[in-house]
Amino acid sequence: MIVAIDGPAGAGKSTIALNVAQELGFQLIDTGAIYRTVGLKATQMGLDINDGPACAQLAADLDFEFKIVDGKNHIICNGETLGQEIRTPDMSRAASIVSAHPEVRQALLNIQRELGRARDSVLEGRDIGTVVFPDADVKVFLTASDTERAQRRVLQLGEQGAAANYEDILADIRERDARDSSRSAAPLKQADDAVAIDSTEFGIDEVVAKVVSLVPGR
Repeated sequence: MIVAIDGPAGAGKSTIALNVAQELGFQLIDTGAIYRTVGLKATQMGLDINDGPACAQLAADLDFEFKIVDGKNHIICNGETLGQEIRTPDMSRAASIVSAHPEVRQALLNIQRELGRARDSVLEGRDIGTVVFPDADVKVFLTASDTERAQRRVLQLGEQGAAANYEDILADIRERDARDSSRSAAPLKQADDAVAIDSTEFGIDEVVAKVVSLVPGR
C-alpha cells in the first residue's frame, strides 16, 4: 500500500509522515532527503549543482535505504547514515536547485518507485501523488500558510542551536515555493484526487488522525 503526502516546504510533511508511518507500521521514504543527499554529495565532490547531467549521473550511482530508529527516520546513502548535514539552509537550497533538473528527477524516479514497492510505504515529497505514484492508495496534499511555515522553521532551527532570521526564512520559503511550482519537471501541485489538509490551525495529532482515517481498513 502507498500513502503519498505532498506539499510545499515547511508544511510539516516530515513530521506528519513519520507519525503516520509509525501508526500504520509502514516504512517512510523521505524523497526530500534523497534530493538533499544528492545536493550534499554533489557539493562534497565539487560538482556544479546547476549541471543537470552531472548531478543526474551522481544520483543514479547512489544507493538509498530508510530506517525508523527510536522514533526518527534515517536515510542511509551508500551505507552511510546521514543526519543534520542534509538539513541545513544551504542543503535546502541545493535540494531545490537539484530537484529542478529533469535529468535528476528521471534518474531518481525508478529508485523511489523500487523503494516504495518493496513494502507498505508512506512517501512524502512534492510529486509523489502526481508523478512517482499516481496510483497511490491514499493521496494527501498538506499545506500551511507561508508565515506559519517560516515561524515553524525558525523554531526548529532554534531548537537545533542555529541562529535564524524570520524575514530571511520567509523570503527563502517564498522563493522555493515559486521555484518548485514553476519548474518544468514535475512541478509542485495538488493531484486531482488528493485530499487537501491545511495544517496552519491544526496540531500534529489532529493531522495524523485525518491522514490515517483515509487509509482503507482504518
